[in-house]
Amino acid sequence: MNKQEYETKLLSTSYPKQDPYGALSIPVYHALAYEFETAEEMEAAFCGWTDEHTYSRITNPTVQYFEERVKRVTGAYGVTALNSGMAAISNTLITLAWSGSNLVTSRHLFGNTYSFFVNTLKAFGMEVRFCDLTRPEEVAESIDENTCAVFLEIITNPQMEVANLEGLSNVAHDRNVPLIADTTIIPFTAFHAADFGVDIEVVSSTKYISGGATSLGGLIIDYGRFDQYRAPALKALAGSAQSPFHTRLRKEVHRNLGAYMTPDVACMQTLGLETLQIRFDRQAVSCMDLALKLQTLSKVRMVNYNGLENNPFYEVSRKQFGDYPGAMLTFDLGSREECFAFMNKLKLIRRATNLFDNRSLIIHPASTIFGSFTAAQREMMNVEETTIRLSVGLENVEELFGDICQALG
Repeated sequence: MNKQEYETKLLSTSYPKQDPYGALSIPVYHALAYEFETAEEMEAAFCGWTDEHTYSRITNPTVQYFEERVKRVTGAYGVTALNSGMAAISNTLITLAWSGSNLVTSRHLFGNTYSFFVNTLKAFGMEVRFCDLTRPEEVAESIDENTCAVFLEIITNPQMEVANLEGLSNVAHDRNVPLIADTTIIPFTAFHAADFGVDIEVVSSTKYISGGATSLGGLIIDYGRFDQYRAPALKALAGSAQSPFHTRLRKEVHRNLGAYMTPDVACMQTLGLETLQIRFDRQAVSCMDLALKLQTLSKVRMVNYNGLENNPFYEVSRKQFGDYPGAMLTFDLGSREECFAFMNKLKLIRRATNLFDNRSLIIHPASTIFGSFTAAQREMMNVEETTIRLSVGLENVEELFGDICQALG
């Protein structure tokens, strides 16, 4: 889908029901419960025989419209909006996994994702198998009859590793295992994960989609093309629905965990969708420009951005993501102390976590996101004390570069 098709589909998505006042923006429905004309209609709604809303922990008109917009522009079978990216990951894995199952993934994961896999899921009898996802043969050796999924980040944070998605998909599908990808780093307007064999996307909509860090949210995007799930609960649904995963997620797991997106957030993120591609284009082009400029500075030991021709993942990144692989880069200085001194001198770039705000944000991952990890764990995950992560915003590139130069002295 090109940019014009995306914008047209997004902006022409109609409401499920006609608004009585003809509002161009969908209203925020703060209602919790919904009234029915008859007991028969109420029964039909609660049993899932109709699409009518019953209770806003399960579905809500404002959230449903946001989901429908995402569904239309991605071509997905089903979309579920939740209250954070971590909620999207946890709901996905709890839907797929069972006690005694295992997950194949990389050690190069965002800190909370790693903690959820290693600590939280382990307590419920699930094993996590770490391997090098850039080596398909190693992935193949890690999969067995109890593997519930292969999980990866399309660009790891902060290592900036890129795996070959088609290769991973082929390995996973040959063994009847779904491929799950956290695609937060590149929005679905610029990268269509299904084209590379991804079965389920998880996204932190807090990032690009929210429209400048306005709200917390997460998305599960299911393409409905995989039906060989091994979880007993999903096997029982095989043949009765196009997507056993989406059916169990919506009928059981998301209802029971209670992490559905709120209508206020859905309204803000629906508006964020309308400017998503424009903002991404500006931020990604600026990120590439900054990466090139940073390479000219003597105090910068290394710049890690997949759009640079000297990057080890340049070719696979270009094939999958095009010329501009996101608006995040990392760079290394001489020591942890140099990193702190540099960050303390910045005047324009903000010292804050989050990604893809309208403002440029900088953070030292080893002491913050991975600060509670041991030195041995950080070394295993390739999180260096000398690495700084920069999320590029909408500011003028020359002013951003000038701020970096003055802070470096």
